[in-house]
Amino acid sequence: MEQTILLPLLVFFPMAAAIIGYLIGRKNKEARNVWACAVTFLVFAGAVSLFGKEARYTIPDFCGLGLHFYGDGLRMVLAILTSFIWFMTTVFSKEYFALYNNRNRYYFFMLTTLGATLGVFLSADLYTTFIFFEIMSFTSFVLVIHDESKVAIHAAQTYLGIAVIGGLVTLMGLFMMYHLAGTLNIDALAEFAAATEDKKAFYGIGVLILFGFGAKAGLFPLHIWLPEAHPVAPAPASALLSCILTKAGIYGILVLSCKIFLYDANWGDFILILGTITMALGAVLAVFSIDIKRILACSSLSQIGFVTVAVGMQGLLGSHNALAAGGTILHVVNHSLLKLVLFMSAGVIYMNLHKLNLNDLRGWGKDKPLLKFIFLMGVLGITGIPLWNGYISKTLIHESIVEYIVLLQAEGLAIGYMQAIEVIFLVSGGLTIAYMTKIFVAVFVESNPHADGCHGQKKGPYMSKLSAVVLTAGALILPVMGIFPHVTADQIAEVSYHFMGAHGPDHAVHYFAWINLKGAVISVIIGGLVYFLFIRKVLMEKDPGGILVYVDRMPKWLSLEDKLYRPVLLKVLPFIGGFFARMAGSLTDGFVAALRMLIFNDDSGRVVPPEDRYFSAYTDEESDKVVYGEGFAKSLLMIGIGLAVAMLYILF
Repeated sequence: MEQTILLPLLVFFPMAAAIIGYLIGRKNKEARNVWACAVTFLVFAGAVSLFGKEARYTIPDFCGLGLHFYGDGLRMVLAILTSFIWFMTTVFSKEYFALYNNRNRYYFFMLTTLGATLGVFLSADLYTTFIFFEIMSFTSFVLVIHDESKVAIHAAQTYLGIAVIGGLVTLMGLFMMYHLAGTLNIDALAEFAAATEDKKAFYGIGVLILFGFGAKAGLFPLHIWLPEAHPVAPAPASALLSCILTKAGIYGILVLSCKIFLYDANWGDFILILGTITMALGAVLAVFSIDIKRILACSSLSQIGFVTVAVGMQGLLGSHNALAAGGTILHVVNHSLLKLVLFMSAGVIYMNLHKLNLNDLRGWGKDKPLLKFIFLMGVLGITGIPLWNGYISKTLIHESIVEYIVLLQAEGLAIGYMQAIEVIFLVSGGLTIAYMTKIFVAVFVESNPHADGCHGQKKGPYMSKLSAVVLTAGALILPVMGIFPHVTADQIAEVSYHFMGAHGPDHAVHYFAWINLKGAVISVIIGGLVYFLFIRKVLMEKDPGGILVYVDRMPKWLSLEDKLYRPVLLKVLPFIGGFFARMAGSLTDGFVAALRMLIFNDDSGRVVPPEDRYFSAYTDEESDKVVYGEGFAKSLLMIGIGLAVAMLYILF
């Protein structure tokens, strides 16, 4: 294992480059754009150069524990994926932000967020992970709020609130973990946990640490920021949020599940339940939505659920977790590449029309074959159609569920619970087909319902040649990975097995055998039924002009954010915190006053004779009896009145 300064350079170089880029941007905007593209490309090249190697680097004594970086198989896969997507979105940003304000600010925080995200993925201990995780949360907040519109500010507040609370809860868990294990080094924690037979002490701590990571991943019930933040952020930022920042949360979940709770069925079951709810919930929300970026955001929520299901299956399958491990990392990679294409395509639509409602977009892409092809590649990939990359990872996850059902049957145990998980998995896949079909048909197939056919598009080409090259390159990767899985996908999975405690599959996976194709076929049938019988029949109605339009029939009272989280965060918690703060302040004042009277015998600096002390007890020299100070009863009355007033003040 080599010591290389390239690891911290990958983290700190884009942060330093952000400052330089900001200064360049104040003089020359075009030079700033080129600088940002060059920086992200250099970071990508540096990450690729470390692929297949194992390297460490430590910056000692930083804030006491030091910063520790480690580059191995899975970490370098995530680093390469991150830097590649950052480079692609940065190139696309040149055209997308051409007419935007505050571009200098955007590029500064975009590059800073890149460094912080790589700091998370290349961390060797949870202390380093946490530091960069929190930096990433605050810098990415600026990307969400960039438009400074009312909805953007609202969404950014939710994003930051969840991030801060999640970070504080995770920090509490890290304190407890350090107290228990004496270290936060990930490999050392794995050894400590493996040597501890009773894992009960770890579960509570694990849930606390999971809180912040799950919030960033968009895991239920901390998912509320995701459907709000993605639609309001600029399209390149939306792509980064969906493709990469949610995966920072997944990385933390993997550290917990594959290091501290390796082969732990109880923990795996817990993660599986959270993942299943997230998977189904995101798909349902996407089916009901009529905003193209919100649909894609809810889709990200659902796909994070697919990944989390795979993580949970690793715990249940124990040492036979290779299929689930492969499905985990491949769906992380595939979802990131898919959403890169889909969000950038949505960005092309938005920068032409400045609209996101499907009713406003209908028919716009009908005469744009290149964009139609690019978006179709993303649709076929994310829906799990054979010969596209999403099918490969979803097949592995589905096979891991089936494998566990077979193991339960062999041991004579009940399988109903896991069969229900499999059904939800296939139905969620079907819902993915339904809502992605809704987008594609609305934008690229249906005719424009307006007689004049005018969408108010900007003049000139709908996207530049450079943007077209970037989007086309991203789109072509998707079928290549699906057609040649043994050359691409299997290699990615193989280098990642070690991190997840997997040793390779027990048998070769025949991706295109009927037993594996069957799951995709079932999802396609479900998706077709939902689209034609529910979306076309229930989620569409005629407007006053007789035109069939899409409608959002999701009940507003189901909003967790408006009905639960915001009232609790903005009203209940501040009241509770203020109550205890005022109580603590009142008690402190009373305690100090009592000390002055009881111990220091002080009355505004004057030494008080024993007979005048309120709380003193002294022996009378003549009667040889214990005598209380003359002000004893009076002082008790005064203290009682004071406490009553303090309580009334606290309560009202």
